[in-house]
Amino acid sequence: MTALASTDLDADAGQSEDGSRAGRTTLIDTGLLEDIKRFGAADVSACFSCGTCTAICPLADNDGAFPRRMIRYGQVGMKDALLSSKELWTCYQCASCSDSCPQRAEPSEYMAAARRYAIASYDKTRLARTMYTRPVIGTVITLLVAAFFAAFMYSAHGPENATSLKLFSFIPLPLIHYTGVAVMVLIVLAGSAGVITMARGIAHKEGVHLSTVFRGSSALAGALAATWTALGIESVGQRRYRTECNEAQKDDEPLYRRRWLAHALTVWGFLGLLTATILDYLLALIGVKKTGTPVPIWYPVRLLGTIAGIAMVYGVSILILNRLRKANKGVKESKASDWTFLVMFWVVGVTGFLLELSLYLPHAPSWGYWVFLFHVSVAMELMLLLPFIKFAHALYRPVALFFYALAKQKSVAS
Repeated sequence: MTALASTDLDADAGQSEDGSRAGRTTLIDTGLLEDIKRFGAADVSACFSCGTCTAICPLADNDGAFPRRMIRYGQVGMKDALLSSKELWTCYQCASCSDSCPQRAEPSEYMAAARRYAIASYDKTRLARTMYTRPVIGTVITLLVAAFFAAFMYSAHGPENATSLKLFSFIPLPLIHYTGVAVMVLIVLAGSAGVITMARGIAHKEGVHLSTVFRGSSALAGALAATWTALGIESVGQRRYRTECNEAQKDDEPLYRRRWLAHALTVWGFLGLLTATILDYLLALIGVKKTGTPVPIWYPVRLLGTIAGIAMVYGVSILILNRLRKANKGVKESKASDWTFLVMFWVVGVTGFLLELSLYLPHAPSWGYWVFLFHVSVAMELMLLLPFIKFAHALYRPVALFFYALAKQKSVAS
């Protein structure tokens, strides 16, 4: 790809929010659009920037004029502008824009592909690019990583107790713990590098100086409010997804099959399981409850884990069924990376319930040990691949929503 110097491209692509970028020299990447197509984008060259997609989008406003601007960035090769756009991540792919596009340019699919491209661009290892653009190799990598974790854990296995299911005698708890710590370190390193790259780009484009965001009582209050909006109201509460997007989508599915609910239950279930896992570890650390010890269903940590697990498995199952049924335009096209993410999530949830069942059966089933090995291996892999697959939305979307909330504060103040 070649990069050329040009000027006034922001005027063509739609000016930035404060209009201050027009006239600046901009580097363009002439191969950007072709590269984004490798991540699953439809041919948006048919788009003539009529603005219908932005007009119909329930989330587009003065602080987020998309998808039109994102498409123009791709068409004219403005790579840096695309990668530093908070609007890229505020889209939930309701596909209203694709339904209304007079040129059938599929802006919704373009936005999804642009997010995949962004994840791969933030990742310096190029693993994400491989997972997204080379599905066969990506699938092989997924299988090999799972096999590695399984073989590594099994190499230290102990006896299979036939009297009672002693999982941590079969696979030593310290091995699982320290492997998990190593995985978390890798996640933090890879994830932080991507998030910092993204945050610096958005901050520069938005004219936000991160060094002053939390300086002074007024700035601190605004930053805390934006953090709560990004994490609590939007990421966990799913406010705009379940209101504006759901209404625009004209979703006539029964409530239990709607996309926003499936997405929300998946998020809530994962967070609940993560919390239950952390609490279980802390209880073991202070000597209250040994990890893996059977306890009654009403025991708080077990109850939380059970409810969260049900929510996650149900949510992921609905997401999978919607993709199989091609229930709406937002899931009309599914990539191998989408299935990798969903299947791993589903497997972790289902094997977790099988493990719980095996612990309470009157006789220790030998299959419980192998389900445990499989569960731990896939869970480790899912966490390790977090920054490189669709799971990375959990890292990048809250950051974009934080800057979006800051922009809204500035807009209201002015």
